[in-house]
Amino acid sequence: MPDDVPVEEPPRRLSSAGPNVWESLRGWELLLVVTTLIPVVFALVGDFTAREKAIVAGCLLATIPVYVFVGRPGIIAEDRRRSLLYVVLLVVLFTPAALTIPAISFSLFGLCSMCYLALPAKQATIASIVLWTGPAITVADREDPLGSAFNLIVVMTVVVFFSGTMGLWIERITKQSKERAALIEELEASRAEVARLSAERGAQAERERLAGEIHDTLAQGFTSIIMLVRAAQRQPDPARHLALAVRTAQENLAEARAFLSVLAPAPLDDASLVEALRRITERMGDETGVGVRFEACGAARPLATRTDVVLIRALQEGLANVRKHAAARAVRVGLEYGERQVRLSVADDGRGFGVESGGFGLRTMRGRVEQAGGTLTLTSTPGAGTTLTVEVPA
Repeated sequence: MPDDVPVEEPPRRLSSAGPNVWESLRGWELLLVVTTLIPVVFALVGDFTAREKAIVAGCLLATIPVYVFVGRPGIIAEDRRRSLLYVVLLVVLFTPAALTIPAISFSLFGLCSMCYLALPAKQATIASIVLWTGPAITVADREDPLGSAFNLIVVMTVVVFFSGTMGLWIERITKQSKERAALIEELEASRAEVARLSAERGAQAERERLAGEIHDTLAQGFTSIIMLVRAAQRQPDPARHLALAVRTAQENLAEARAFLSVLAPAPLDDASLVEALRRITERMGDETGVGVRFEACGAARPLATRTDVVLIRALQEGLANVRKHAAARAVRVGLEYGERQVRLSVADDGRGFGVESGGFGLRTMRGRVEQAGGTLTLTSTPGAGTTLTVEVPA
């Protein structure tokens, strides 16, 4: 795949708790069980009558199956009616127990929490006040009605303030958490879409690269073989042209094997870039009889494989165009090593053409050069020859 195609990183995994951690009921369920069992144990071991113990134990323990069969399904499904029924049952069960043994008010920590899980904050606050009414009534003292009223007001004020404040705070936090969870889901969906588009872009770029490689190697090789065989058919002694056709076929086979094994281009095997370009140029002269000249100047040095490939493919495409279209008598190929760039030029004295008429091969060549950070210049005038110049960073 081309180096400039971004590859999407694998998405980071979320924690095992998942994004909606506030929806986990285990902590609240544990709180309900603990705050229910402790008052029951306290009532059973305390100095109370059997009737009082039975009322408290029966009412408080009944809140657990009520939660399992009514409260929990309503909370999970966000069924408002079922949740409201659950809270009403809590009030019905807790009030007689609180009026019988006021000390079991400890269980309100779990019951009030259930109210806020089941209902919106305002309704849950009202339910909490109703639950606290039983314990508040028990503080009444008939001998001191004024003091009892004051105590009742203080207790109810504290209950309303803290229950309302805590409930609104919990509701706001839950709402923000849900919004953030929705945002996370949108981001994950967007990330998956980006990954899909990145994969599609990579696949498209790979298809274009493969098309260019096939055009620049196998297709041009087959074209050369066909031209050599046809030339051999017109000659009294076809040996020379057939030998060139065999050599071209062998080189084409080497290109195919290198292509399939994702190796460097065959012309570079055991050869420097200068030698590979010289060999390609001389082969074109042998096959066509056109006068060719290859010149290299500057301090030759190893280049990146990608740069070598770009220059080799550019020369192959340039010479293929000369062979098919130029009807040239002479071709000059130059390779110049500069301080920061390498320039390849292919000039012929053929018929020339309109630059705007370039086909697939020219577009592929230009795209490959630009991907390497270089530039391609094509100068041609009908009847005055063509010059192809490629410059890439060294």
